[in-house]
Amino acid sequence: MVKLILRDKEYEVKAGMTLLSALKKCNIVPESVIATRDGEMILEDEILRDGDVIKLVAVISGGTW
Repeated sequence: MVKLILRDKEYEVKAGMTLLSALKKCNIVPESVIATRDGEMILEDEILRDGDVIKLVAVISGGTW
């Protein structure tokens, strides 16, 4: 299993899917987060491996100064 962590929520998905598929399965908008594994940013086409812990950081956008 792969664990996705966003703020205080955890989601579990099957290994072998892409990050993009995992985000969609968890109803997370891919453009709204940056994903990291072991401190390294990963892209949406990255294949998730069993035991991965993916930390998702919400991207803040919008508004003008």
